[in-house]
Order: sequence, then C-alpha cells, then structure tokens
Amino acid sequence: MSTRTVTVLISGTGTNLQALIDARQARRLDLEFVQVVSNRPEAPGLRRAQQAGIPVTVVDHTEFADREAFDRELANTVAQGAPDLVVLAGFMRILGPAMLQRFENRMINLHPSLLPLYRGTDTYRRALEAGDREHGASVHFVTAELDGGPVISQVRIPVETGDTPERLEARLAPREHDLLVATVELFTRHPVQCCHGSITIDDKPLARPLELQADARLPV
Repeated sequence: MSTRTVTVLISGTGTNLQALIDARQARRLDLEFVQVVSNRPEAPGLRRAQQAGIPVTVVDHTEFADREAFDRELANTVAQGAPDLVVLAGFMRILGPAMLQRFENRMINLHPSLLPLYRGTDTYRRALEAGDREHGASVHFVTAELDGGPVISQVRIPVETGDTPERLEARLAPREHDLLVATVELFTRHPVQCCHGSITIDDKPLARPLELQADARLPV
C-alpha cells in the first residue's frame, strides 16, 4: 500500500505518540504525520511532535461555549490535513457527531482494558477490584458508544500478586505502545475496513480481535 497520512490526537504526555514517531524513524511505519492536535495547550506531547518536525495545532476545549462548538472546530482542524487515519492516543475528550460523522470508520482509539470490559476511566483499579487474572489494552474503531466500537486488536498481561493500579499501569504501558504501533502498521500494510460494526482485513472478516504476539507483531 502507499504511504498513509495520519493525524494524532493527544491530551497529555504523548508517550504513545512517541512510540509511533520512533517506529516511523526506524522505518517500520510507512506513514506521514499530517499534524498532532491537542485539546490542552500545555500537553507535553506537543513538544514531542515539534521535536520530530510534525505540525501541531491546539484546539483548547475550555475556549468553547459548549461541547458541540468544540467538536465542530476540532473536525474542521483535522479535516484540513485530509488524513487517511485519525489516531486517538491518550485523547481525553468524548467526541460528538461532527467528528464521528466526518471521520467515520477511519478513526481509532487506544483504550487500557480488554474491551468490552471496563469502558471509561480508572480501568486498572476496576480490574484489580474485580479480581481479574489478566488485564490489557485494546485498539478499536471510534463510534458514538463510549469505548464501544469494534475492536481491532488487543494485548494481555497477567495480574501479579501485590499489583496496585499504578504498578499495573506501568507494566502495561510498553505493551500498549507495541499494540498501537502494530495496529497502525496493520493499516499501512493491509486494507482494514469497518462497515456496519464489522471489520475486514484484506476483505476477510475479522472474527475476533487480533492478539499482539511476543515479538510485538500482529498475526496477519
């Protein structure tokens, strides 16, 4: 496939963004970063993007009268770059119709749980309180349902004795980075489609989410 254009949305430190930048620099990802957009002007991830020579834009959600106005401006900003793929990498705002309709089936999100378990926030604590033996992360298509879109890929790690939410989060983080890179790589190498809630890869239906392997690759 030809080089894919990607816009990344962030709200915080940008460690997942950095993983994508590193993978591109290592020539694993054949993609062009159109821009990095943040809803927070102080987000450290913006500096990561600038250091990599990626254009940055801030659409500060606090400057808008309501969620709909922010969503419209965000959609217009992202549309200017005409990206093939929009990646939510630690973007902490719920998207509304303006974004969802404009980028339907080409917007993905990284979420720190084994969806459909633990949609929303505080996933590490919730997994520990439930006594789960494993935790993980998922990459899914973004839909109107919070963390409810079709799941493309997942990674699992065991829950260890004595785990705290902080410890579990720290152990999962590098595997989250691997999962995001491998999933974006999937989009650069194969036609991945989402239609009526079903995913196809190379025109073949995806029966269950792809599981990240020990070598940080997806089995495609």
